[in-house]
Amino acid sequence: MTTNHLNRSSLTRFAWLSIGVAVFTIALKSIAYLLTGSVGLLSDALESIVNLAGGLMALGMLTIAARPADESHTYGHNKAEYFSSGVEGTLILIAAGLIAYTAIERIINPKALEQIGIGLIVSVVASLANLAVALLLKRAGKQYNSISLTSNSHHLMTDVWTSGGVLIGVGAVAVTGWQVLDPIIAILVAVNIVWTGVGIIQKSVSGLMDSTLTKEDLGIIQGILDHQKEPEVKFHALRTRQSGSVKIISMHVLVPGNWTVKRGHKYVTQIENEIIKALADSEVFTHLESLSDPASMDHLPFENNQI
Repeated sequence: MTTNHLNRSSLTRFAWLSIGVAVFTIALKSIAYLLTGSVGLLSDALESIVNLAGGLMALGMLTIAARPADESHTYGHNKAEYFSSGVEGTLILIAAGLIAYTAIERIINPKALEQIGIGLIVSVVASLANLAVALLLKRAGKQYNSISLTSNSHHLMTDVWTSGGVLIGVGAVAVTGWQVLDPIIAILVAVNIVWTGVGIIQKSVSGLMDSTLTKEDLGIIQGILDHQKEPEVKFHALRTRQSGSVKIISMHVLVPGNWTVKRGHKYVTQIENEIIKALADSEVFTHLESLSDPASMDHLPFENNQI
């Protein structure tokens, strides 16, 4: 077995950044709501509170995921990130519900907006802060293969989209004088961000169910095996799964029976090193077998017999 793990303890700094911007935007959006009385801006502030909860959850799960393997968790704690992702998706759905509820209540009990200009300026500043942090988290999530950071980025982006919708609604009210446009656009925004929440939850469940690596990663593995394959060597029983940030790959390597243990071990070690060089934060397990033994080709129904 060969492993290659990145140091993930530093990723909590991104969660702290998310928490900081959530507190900042809650304050700004609350001021904007108090100034204007806009239910759209109120729903925007409520979603930022949900963002804060998501940031705290991400911080906790990233801290746990960074712990090294121990006697109770010999493969590490990487899957903790999926809990953070699942909670993020759920919080987005809750935020959508809160937005829809406050918007419907305002349709039933309309109220004129006040000091729209100042409120919009405050909301724009908060939205720009969210956008900057969301883009930073998205890049970090991709770089470190962190579903917690990626989900947190999506969560902040829903806030940005919500704020954009609210700004359009409040601006439309200012131009047309139709007060009902504010809650109607808030409802449309709520419906839109539901899709983001559902997508995040689906990805979290997929990870907890040990889904295989992406087609792109599988293609990289296949390319390495094709390059390393010798005329008399065969590979089979290739299995992969994503466990948090870690990519786990296992396979059987069938070599001629007259190979020495030293030659066989050197050969599979070379394959393992090539894979972990191409796929960061991965664990590769190889099982060396003899081509002359018929039992070497035994495999489970869901395994690839030969590649």
